[in-house]
Amino acid sequence: MARAGLLLLAVGLSCHPPGRGGPAPQGGTGVAIRVNQLGYRPDAPKVAVVCALEPRVIATFRLVDERNRTVFGPRAAEAAGPFGPCAATYRLDFSTLQLAGVYRIVAVGVSSLPVRIADDVYRGAADSLLAYLREQRSGYNPVFRDSVHQRSDGVLVDHPTRSGEFIPVSGGWADASDYLQYGATTAHATTMLLLAYRDHPEAFADRFQANGLPGANGIPDVLDEARWGLAWLLKMYPEDDLLLNQLGDDRDHAFWDLPVNDSSDYGWGRGGRRPVYPCTGKAQGLFEYKNRSTGLASTAGKYAAAFALGAREYRERDSVFARRLAERARAVYALGAAHPGVCQTAPARAPYFYEEDDWADDMELGAAELYALTREPTDLAAALAYAALEPVSRWMGQDTARHYQWYPWHNNGHYEIWRAGPDSAGRLVAEYYARGLEAVARRARNGFRIGIPFIWCSNNLLAAFATQATFYRRMTGDSSFLEYETAALDWLFGTNPWGVSMVIGLGATYPRTPHSVVAQQLHLQLTGGLVDGPVYRSIFEHLRGIRLLAADQYAPFNTGFIVYHDDVGDYATNEPIMDGTANLAYVLAARSAP
Repeated sequence: MARAGLLLLAVGLSCHPPGRGGPAPQGGTGVAIRVNQLGYRPDAPKVAVVCALEPRVIATFRLVDERNRTVFGPRAAEAAGPFGPCAATYRLDFSTLQLAGVYRIVAVGVSSLPVRIADDVYRGAADSLLAYLREQRSGYNPVFRDSVHQRSDGVLVDHPTRSGEFIPVSGGWADASDYLQYGATTAHATTMLLLAYRDHPEAFADRFQANGLPGANGIPDVLDEARWGLAWLLKMYPEDDLLLNQLGDDRDHAFWDLPVNDSSDYGWGRGGRRPVYPCTGKAQGLFEYKNRSTGLASTAGKYAAAFALGAREYRERDSVFARRLAERARAVYALGAAHPGVCQTAPARAPYFYEEDDWADDMELGAAELYALTREPTDLAAALAYAALEPVSRWMGQDTARHYQWYPWHNNGHYEIWRAGPDSAGRLVAEYYARGLEAVARRARNGFRIGIPFIWCSNNLLAAFATQATFYRRMTGDSSFLEYETAALDWLFGTNPWGVSMVIGLGATYPRTPHSVVAQQLHLQLTGGLVDGPVYRSIFEHLRGIRLLAADQYAPFNTGFIVYHDDVGDYATNEPIMDGTANLAYVLAARSAP
């Protein structure tokens, strides 16, 4: 959960220098050409987008090489209408240029950032995202070379008979730039890491030890990171009928300090123990605000999927660990089946929480992974029954959604049924995917070909849409949605009104002042962290505790219905997120393959 940052705004903070690759309209013309700053593969669609801040006619464009020689064009620019701050947009399609090299796009006297075409433009990108997850570790943290929250995690709260009991749950990852930890987001992130390695092992290297410090250990780093998540999830499910969902709450936000100096006071003194919340199936919240929990299945299904996937992956590497995962997968899945409904995160002093309203997709994925592990026909039947309850992720085609209302933002279960089930089941779930993709595509007839709602953590939705489209192409061979799949990834790496790569450290212009105390106080670049992304202006203007702490370098592009700020004070658009980062690792791994 993004931290409220109220104390931050009271004390004021200095900011890092602004990023490179200036965000202003290029050449003083009110025209900017936005490109994917990682580059384009020779055989892939290649489209840049012009954002003109005033109505403008752009007839043609061309590409020039490093000697300023025209190598492509002039070609016609496709007028695509207004979007956000752009009074006019144009799509510049150079897909037929397949010669490897570095180029610039030129239109109306304006040049783009360098454009690279090569087979390896995504090589190493998925691996680089793991750096952010290592920085987010609780327990032993390799950034600090010290333990984080080792002795404070955690005290059971909101339990009918056992509140006040200490349960050792140190480990896992902080969810964002605060230090809250959630079973739901950790299980999803762990699942995406395991899927990324299973489907695209060549995308990952071995440069770090299991504790996150430099040095090879004979295990791909992505599996080290996935095991870190699995180990914590096991702690969060210590007994068959005790499923833990959340560690810490928004009282964390009262202090802006490093995790090794966490001053939060949860009622046991500053820097004392942190609360751990169980899934109860009832509304939770220790103070004024309450969530709307109704069951255990949304969390239980996610845990079951991560455990079952882990059991398959580690079967040959660590049979004892794998057997433990398999046993816990079956137990937690049964718990979810017995208690359908959602287990939302718990608010405390602020009204914000993860408002997950769906659970059938989670149980579908849990059942599908159990079927892949054991080949029990009843598991496949259950997976198909759950799939029929939620064939389409319900945000798809919508204008808006509440915070994390339909989470995860794509349904891995359909893809896993296709991989493990009969052809008839595969055709059915592929059609489910197509319905969702088509709903988003219908909303994406703008210049950027983006059809998501710009809710909080919009970049999560783009990564999820790209994942579902990738799955669908692999399942069917149908490239009907490739234009929109490509556009989602291009947007994340700079083809957006602001010209910003939304992943710290990747591209030419990326967030330099993210909402992170670690980055701000240690002057540390959080390489690999995917930030929340732009939100509707109406959301930004009504969130508590937001105020920009420096002049808005993107002000010319923040005049429309969506806004983004590279500012440490903006927790809504510029905070790195753990689960979105892990999801994007799958998308990038898929594109790093030969």
